[in-house]
Amino acid sequence: MHRVSKIVAAGIATAALTLSLSACGESSTESGGKDKGVGLAFDVGGRDDHSFNEAAARGVDKAEKDLGVKAKMMTAKNGETEADREQRLSSLAEAGYNPVIGVGFNYGKSVNKVAKDYPKTTFGVVDSPSEAKNVYGMVFAENEASYLAGVAAALKSKTHKVGFIGGVNNALIQKFQAGFEQGVKDTDPKAKVTSEYLYANDDKGFNDPAAAKGKAKGMLDAGIDVIYTAAGQSGNGSIETVAGKKGTWAIGVDSDQYQQPGLAQYKNSILTSVMKNVDVAVFDLVKSVKDKKPLTGNKSYTLKDNGVRLSTSGGFIDDIQGKIDAAKKKIASGQVKVSDTPAKQ
Repeated sequence: MHRVSKIVAAGIATAALTLSLSACGESSTESGGKDKGVGLAFDVGGRDDHSFNEAAARGVDKAEKDLGVKAKMMTAKNGETEADREQRLSSLAEAGYNPVIGVGFNYGKSVNKVAKDYPKTTFGVVDSPSEAKNVYGMVFAENEASYLAGVAAALKSKTHKVGFIGGVNNALIQKFQAGFEQGVKDTDPKAKVTSEYLYANDDKGFNDPAAAKGKAKGMLDAGIDVIYTAAGQSGNGSIETVAGKKGTWAIGVDSDQYQQPGLAQYKNSILTSVMKNVDVAVFDLVKSVKDKKPLTGNKSYTLKDNGVRLSTSGGFIDDIQGKIDAAKKKIASGQVKVSDTPAKQ
């Protein structure tokens, strides 16, 4: 857990690694000091989702540049089991990567389970708490930043109808929904918020832009003119659809989607983005391992400490920034408590 990363080539085959460890007489369940850098396990969509996974990848990119560490990145597929995730994490730890980081809520159980088999390796999990002594849990106040997105949506909507699209109807994405709905209602009590999900419990919801396109079109046809989508790569489809109708706005998520090259042709329709500093959290963990002072336990990244925030790229919310700042101040001071579960309709 206190080893310094070395710049060495990644990707040694499992068979060759096993022979090497046997020849040196080392344990077959721990890398024995041969750290290769950071191992990053993406959720579905991979690093080029222009959203959540890409934010984590930026943290690793910075670590490679600033700290000289190497990295290996692996991506989940749709419909994976716990065993699939455990195998991916174990393969990274077995090969000598340290830390090993699971990106996303779905890695919560597997990271905490696998970590116990590799006590000398530091593990990290984004969006899920630590339940093992060598795990760093990085959680975010998505509901607080989503509240600010709700304020912006309510102030920018001309029809007083706004929409929320979630990728998968789970506890994490409900936090985005809850904050957004509360922010809208506190700002414009007469506004109507329509919240819908792409899938009830299928991870494909984070990797199905076509489904998000259809959902967004239905909302636009119903007179909704601002749509906030929290659905990973699927959100690209929603943004594209909104960009096709004049006078409507999309709200991005996780990364500053106005700045994403893959969404450049739609950027003038992206009002703002709810940003989570996943890149900062990932870099902090990698650096702590490099410095031989590995972070463990839980860290909550909140609006008060700028762990979550709204992007200002494009200048589209400049005219309402004062009201957004006032709302942020109320949340940071505790005057406004933002729910992390949607209100009963």
